[in-house]
Amino acid sequence: MKSLLVILALTVSTLRAELPDGRYLYVAEPGIRNYLEYGGHGVLVFDIDHDYRFVKRIPSAGLGTDGKPENVKGVCASADTGLLHISTLTTLTCVDLATEKVRWEKPYAGGCDRMGIAPDGSYLYLPSLEKGHWHVVEAKSGDILAKVEPDSRSHNTIIGRNGKEAYLAGLGSPWLTIADTSKHVAARKIGPFSGNIRPFTVNGAQTRIYANVNDLLGFEIGDLTEGGKKLATVTVEGFEKGPVARHGCPSHGIALTPDNREVWLADGHNSQIHVFTLDGDSAEQVASIPVRDQPGWITMRLDGKHAWSSSGEVIDVATRKIVFALTDEEGRDVGSEKMVEVQWKDGVVSRCGDQFGFGRE
Repeated sequence: MKSLLVILALTVSTLRAELPDGRYLYVAEPGIRNYLEYGGHGVLVFDIDHDYRFVKRIPSAGLGTDGKPENVKGVCASADTGLLHISTLTTLTCVDLATEKVRWEKPYAGGCDRMGIAPDGSYLYLPSLEKGHWHVVEAKSGDILAKVEPDSRSHNTIIGRNGKEAYLAGLGSPWLTIADTSKHVAARKIGPFSGNIRPFTVNGAQTRIYANVNDLLGFEIGDLTEGGKKLATVTVEGFEKGPVARHGCPSHGIALTPDNREVWLADGHNSQIHVFTLDGDSAEQVASIPVRDQPGWITMRLDGKHAWSSSGEVIDVATRKIVFALTDEEGRDVGSEKMVEVQWKDGVVSRCGDQFGFGRE
């Protein structure tokens, strides 16, 4: 009997892959188009608390019909469910964080893009690939619960921290659609912005949106309350627009610090991250940080100490200095527009960040 218990204990331990207590950065690859030179294929795990040391590579699904890795379009995780979700051009994959095994991988009509996850991790708003609709997907099963159809060339998605509203931005519209998550229906729109909406973020009170728009080196501020109008346009000073390698717009990537006090902005042509301090609905440009490649996304650490550029740099928010740069198990530079923080405590996932740098206070 004792030997049987030992065997069972060993079996359970081999099925679990939990990490020591601490903070980890999970980086989904290929996270810049389908380019394998930025980190190969899989989910790369870095130890935030130990100078972003490379920990492991978790094999993942997401292969196309040709057997090659597809572009990763989005990533999200939940401490409530212990699940990691990764979208590609055609599929959504669910990974159990404890075992690091794929639970399921499913294709969805119209393809997939960058999804948002409910605060309790129970469902996702999964945009089609620049089509007219979002699928509302149950997180544990992948089943479709509803379909929301703003017809805006669906692209980026945030579900508010209060769980009551989902913010849906399409590549083909200067209007932001706001969905009522109690009914999973489009409830209202805000805008118009000066161009079609690209990456965006939302403050902690869910009263303001900060959005990249086509043709603007900078960002715009919009009112998420019943007023629903664009309030301000903020442009980058001291730098000119120019050709960009990806995304087709001067600024593709924006994040708020968790305390809602700063906006961090990507500048592809100039390979810079620009920092703005906020005062009401006005913003002052206070720093510009050169990075090693054209940035296309910015994500924030949960405690606000570090900003993560998709070019692979770890930037100290207080000093605005680069303190680390991500490299993989072979010492190669890592870059990705799809990163999420996962915290472990006592052998379980205790807290998760988000791929969007939204306000938290």
